[in-house]
Amino acid sequence: MKILSKLGIGICLIFSGYTDLAAQEKPLSKDPELNADLFRSGLLHAPLRLDATQSLESAGLKKKVLDSKVLSGIEDFSRWSQEGVGQIAFSKIRTENGKGSIVLTLPAKRDSWAPGAPADGDYANYGGASAVFKVEKENWGKYNRIVYNIYPDCEGSRNVHINLYYSNDGKVKIPDEYHREGTHEINLINKQWNRGYIEISELPRDAISKIAFGVPGFGKDRSMGDSLKFYIEGIELQQIADPEIMHGWNPGANRLAYSTTGYALNSEKTAIAAKELQGKAFQLVRVSDNSIVFNGKAQPVKSSIGEFSRLDFSAYNIEGTYQILFQGNKTAGFQIGSDIWENSIWRVLNFIFCERCGYPVPEKHGNCHADIIAEHGGLKMAYNGGWHDAGDLSQQSLQTGDVTFSLLEMANKVKESNPGLYLRLTEEAEWGLDFLLKTRFGDGYRASSAGIVIWTDGLTGNMDDMKARVHDSPFDNFLFSGYEAYAAASLGRDPMLIEHLTRIARQDFDFALKKWGDTGYDHFPVFWEHSYNTSESQFMATASWAASQLYKLTGERYYAEKAAEFIKYTLACQRIDPLKDKDKISGFFYRDKQQKTIVHFNHQSRDQIYAQALIALCESQPQHADLQNWEKSIRLYGNYLKQISQYTYPYGMLPSGVYALDEVQDSVSFNRQHLFPGKGAANDYIKQLQAGVKLDDQHYLKRFPVWFSFRGNAAIHLATGKAAAICGKFLKDPGLTQLGQEQLYWIVGKNPFSQSLIYGEGANYAQQYCPLPGEMVGEIPVGIQTKLNEDLPYWPQANNATYKEVWMTSAGKWLSLVAEYK
Repeated sequence: MKILSKLGIGICLIFSGYTDLAAQEKPLSKDPELNADLFRSGLLHAPLRLDATQSLESAGLKKKVLDSKVLSGIEDFSRWSQEGVGQIAFSKIRTENGKGSIVLTLPAKRDSWAPGAPADGDYANYGGASAVFKVEKENWGKYNRIVYNIYPDCEGSRNVHINLYYSNDGKVKIPDEYHREGTHEINLINKQWNRGYIEISELPRDAISKIAFGVPGFGKDRSMGDSLKFYIEGIELQQIADPEIMHGWNPGANRLAYSTTGYALNSEKTAIAAKELQGKAFQLVRVSDNSIVFNGKAQPVKSSIGEFSRLDFSAYNIEGTYQILFQGNKTAGFQIGSDIWENSIWRVLNFIFCERCGYPVPEKHGNCHADIIAEHGGLKMAYNGGWHDAGDLSQQSLQTGDVTFSLLEMANKVKESNPGLYLRLTEEAEWGLDFLLKTRFGDGYRASSAGIVIWTDGLTGNMDDMKARVHDSPFDNFLFSGYEAYAAASLGRDPMLIEHLTRIARQDFDFALKKWGDTGYDHFPVFWEHSYNTSESQFMATASWAASQLYKLTGERYYAEKAAEFIKYTLACQRIDPLKDKDKISGFFYRDKQQKTIVHFNHQSRDQIYAQALIALCESQPQHADLQNWEKSIRLYGNYLKQISQYTYPYGMLPSGVYALDEVQDSVSFNRQHLFPGKGAANDYIKQLQAGVKLDDQHYLKRFPVWFSFRGNAAIHLATGKAAAICGKFLKDPGLTQLGQEQLYWIVGKNPFSQSLIYGEGANYAQQYCPLPGEMVGEIPVGIQTKLNEDLPYWPQANNATYKEVWMTSAGKWLSLVAEYK
């Protein structure tokens, strides 16, 4: 390896076969601070440094406090009680305010699962411990924030957290377990005092009955000691000025909804403000010299979601760092440029690296989960490798496949422009590929998933061993064959690996064909897996796309014919005749060719596969007799995306789509799409539709999905954004291309809460739910949710699953969409 002598100019890597790339001595990032951090990480072989200076929490602690009070009786130890396995005490040994602390101590690991947990340990932990303070049904309506001081003293623990719980017994209850507003995970720095808070303006608090601080039993990482200890004090209620907006479409009075990363040159550049700013002046200020470079007025906008002010500075197209000045307020700095997303790629890549399973991630965890075992045909394998699913450490082979594909997509786009990034993306993709190869049993069966929510000890034969799930799903094998073929065509090194990938891509396609012939499409045996909601139209599109990848790789007409054959079913599932609404909407897909139930996604999403399959056919078989049908389908679908985008204007977030009233009657499909829907799901389905936009007597437009348990829409609108971007490129339609870009803007701050959802990217990013791996630069959550049956964005500070849980799927979707703008 050769390293350029001047840090900040760049790092030049010389690998065998890559000297031509190494000669392009370009910086890894245009940001000198990120460049330095990348160097310190060994080019992301250790986590990037956490920087909280632009975080929501740092800004929040600076807010003006209008009133405050120490919680009545909080320093009276007799008012506290212990729940679970730990113990509590009172101590003046370690105290920040000199008045003493409540001390919660619990064992890091125990010999049994939590009460009621499955015997096999699937999605189970050891049970938690809490220090509970009873409150005499106090009305906290005057206050909108709880603050606290916490000192964790946890031997060897690199990722430390504690949960704040509270209960209200008033007229309005805190919502059910799937909303969990009464739980807030606090990510902490070990062995120092941490001052934190949670804003509670959106939460019921007319008769608070208890608060508690507690820790679930997640086991021991390699470096951890036998016990965890937390000192808690300084708990008080505060009334603060300018609380965060958490609900609805309207930004706060002193906030702009804008892309905190920045905006692409020669494209639409807008920000959204409350309607009170209509007609008011704003300025674009260049940070380098504090000069005003653009003057404008906020224009009034009225749409189906309300009245707003829209700040448009699209006409300004000079690269640089800027701020928006409005009504005496100034935003954080953001970029206008031709390559605004490159820093986010490094940061999201950092998150992906930190989520490696079966690998010692420095400062995070040791080599993990070697005692998760997959068994098939008398053989056993350790099911560790690839990347953990989320903040709970679960594992999904398909998800590792999805992320591997997105890494390779991105690597192909930056190969010439940023050799160092290209090589690091390729290296990380090869880590994922190794897991895909490892988990094959060679006869069509694969180790597919495991519900892991603990650190295990790596020793087989004791109680924390778990079994991975194994099956021979034709959908999985079709998708993997496409990923393997794409990888073989993308990798520029290791010819023997390329040869092997080519061989197994063929094998897995054949396994899928045979199983599909035996069982049909309907072979999704595992309730927990992210393929469970797959429709037949999506299945056929996936098989077609995989065949196109094999055709591109091998040139064999057999695969071209299979690709064209499979897509016929998918085309029969597309809505051609317009609805009876004012816009005559059409172009969306149904789950099967009977066209009764429309395709929706409410958690995991592969919405982009329809466009990917059709465009792959057009590009690889331009002389095919069905070319015009494929192109027509792409145009129909692209027009559908543009039609529905009006329902979130002036924001750019793509809506979930069109729903039909009678879909709930298709119980098989309904239960496939919705895990844990609950007894009232049929009625709630109708209520959620009615909260959307009525299109005609049978159809509604939903901005957010119909969902019941797993809430958060980042992966959903990013996947649809991918479809918009690739359709826009294929059709040469700038409106669709802009629509894809708007999904990225929404994630980094052009949302009603003015928050970046990527930790460390842009500005005003918040802590996320990452209890086992700990906070990571580049982490992305499941996404913005709704409250109960509403169709309004809801983003409370309460930090818990699923909406704020860090998720590899969101990271993969981010990279895949950003790749279209490289």
